[in-house]
Parts: sequence; structure tokens; C-alpha cells
Amino acid sequence: MARRVERIGLIGFGKHGQRYARHIAQDLPDLRLAAVARRDAAQFAAVRGAGAEPYDDYRVMLAGAGLDAVVAVVPPTLHRDIVAAAAAAGVPLLLEKPAAPTLADGAALRATLRAQPLPVMVAHTLRYNSVVRALCGALPRIGAVRSLTFTQRFEPSPLDWLDDPARSGGGMILHTGVHGFDLLRLLSGLEADTVTCQLGAVHTRRTEDHFVATVALGGGAALATVSCCRAVGGRNGTIEIAGERGTLLADHVLGRASLVIGTQAETLPVAAPAATVRDVLRAFVDALRADVPMPIPLDEGLRAVALVEACYAAARSGQVVPVECGA
Repeated sequence: MARRVERIGLIGFGKHGQRYARHIAQDLPDLRLAAVARRDAAQFAAVRGAGAEPYDDYRVMLAGAGLDAVVAVVPPTLHRDIVAAAAAAGVPLLLEKPAAPTLADGAALRATLRAQPLPVMVAHTLRYNSVVRALCGALPRIGAVRSLTFTQRFEPSPLDWLDDPARSGGGMILHTGVHGFDLLRLLSGLEADTVTCQLGAVHTRRTEDHFVATVALGGGAALATVSCCRAVGGRNGTIEIAGERGTLLADHVLGRASLVIGTQAETLPVAAPAATVRDVLRAFVDALRADVPMPIPLDEGLRAVALVEACYAAARSGQVVPVECGA
């Protein structure tokens, strides 16, 4: 049975939340931003300017705004209470990554949803990047994956809350590394077994702003490296996937991809840069309307969190650490 989905609510109206608001207003005419919950009442004028009703309590919004779905764009330390409130109100939820700050929080989310089932999708937006999509299409050409590399580099963040563990739940490993950990599984088709990790802090004081992790996958089938740094002046997003018949080389920031067989390189076609926030929201709404499983269910998001947790444990201990099953 088709579900009606038109009235969308937002929890959080910061920089990323406002991206969702703009896409609803400009790119998704079949949706309406009906309500926004944010704690700063001084900013309610901006919410009304977006055509939405402002709320200073998301629980009140979920219970009384007549929403068809809601998007949470807040630090992951708030996700446990938001999932509980959405489940109690019966409002389907798109949850910005990371799905949870820890696996203990993830277990609490699962327990809530077992008691009060609700459609939940995790917004791993990088899956909708044009380069990543091109790589997914080219995977059959390289055969079984044996080695992967993911890097992400960009400038220091101006967001103070990212360096406050009580609010952020973690640093670069949790907030950026989670993209790489999710893509390792997506692009290899393998589950992670163990990790090692080193981390550092250049501009941050209470969390890490760069790290390097090694990951063993598939019972020894492949090895991977994930390395992210938020302390440099140039952006890139390198992805390398080496298979038995060839290697895919790409940069999801610079919008390029190629296939290398032997020493011959073939440039792969890459579509125009995608509005990944728009596309993840569209996928969420389409799944709700069709009453089909979410494209990225909660358990998928928590498998990436399992790698995050193992990395922190490995960095603390200096040892190889097993990855707990995130589902």
C-alpha cells in the first residue's frame, strides 16, 4: 500500500540542515518543509523564512505537526532520544550519519525499533556521489577485490562542537572516517575483520583531526587503508580499488575515475556532480512511498560505526583489534 509522503520535518537547522531545507524548496516540488525544530529561538525568523513552522522541542513537533517524515541533522549523541521520539510518534526518520556515536547507542536504537518498528534510513550521502556510482558500475570489470584505499583531506573545521566529545561523540574517525568504512563494505562486498589505527591532533584539542587505519576484510580476502585529515589546505577524496583483473582509481572530490589494466589507463565516464543530500532524501521518500526496505537501513549504518569503535580501541591499545558485528 502506497504511503503518503509530503510534509517533511527537520530536526536541526545548522549548515547541513539548511542544505536539506534548500533542496526541499528548490529541487523536490512534491515535498514541503512543514516544520523545523531547533533550540535557538532567536533563529526562528530564518525557519519561518523557509516557509516552515518553528518548534523549540522536536518531541512536540513530532507529536503535533502532522508530519509524514522527519530528517535529523544533529550530532549523533542526540540520535538515541530522537529515534525514541520518532518511534513513539510513528514518524519515519532519515538519520544523518554517523548512525550512532557507539555500538552501545546503536544497540539502544535497535531495542527501541524492535519495540516500536519504524522505517529508518541512514544518510550516508557519499554513496550517492557521481564518482562512487561510476565505480560501483565498473566493479565487475576488475574481478575479486584484493586491496582498497580511501583518503579524505580538507581544511580545519570552524565548527566548535566537533572538538567537544560530549556533543560530537568523537572526532575525525567518527565523522569523516565513517564514510570510508561504509564505502569499504559497499565497494568490496566484504565485511571487516580487524583494524589497526593511529590518530593525531593538529588543530583540535579534545578529539583527533587526522588518522590512519588499516582494515582486514573477508577473512583475509582483502586489505584496506582509510586515512583522513582535517588540517590541510587542499581537498581530495582518493579511492583505489584493486581487483584480480584491474584497478579502479578515482577522486570523489575532483570528479574523476579511471580503470587501469596492466599499464593501460582508461578514463571512465562520470556524471555531473550530484546533489547528494537531494538524492539521499529522494531515495528515502521513494522507499517510503513504495513501502519497500530502506536503501541504507540502520544496520548498514551501524556496521560502519563498528569499524569506528574498533579504530578507537586500536588507537588506545596499539594492538590489532577485532571488529564487532554491527548488526
